[in-house]
Amino acid sequence: MIKLKYQMIIQWSEGDNCLLVGFPYFPGQKWRTHGDTYEEAVKNGTEALESLAIAYQQTGETIPEPTINKAA
Repeated sequence: MIKLKYQMIIQWSEGDNCLLVGFPYFPGQKWRTHGDTYEEAVKNGTEALESLAIAYQQTGETIPEPTINKAA
């Protein structure tokens, strides 16, 4: 597993009747994967993020820099 620190958005979709997962720091389609439960969405999102990072590396694209938020 690759250690990646990117924001993952998980949002319920009435139209799709599932939780959609997206990564705002990566351009392109807004939603990358989904899940029927929150746990499944997180698992699928983690796998999708790893695949995105590998694809960027293989094509020579620069992986977007994540913004790290600090606790107050």
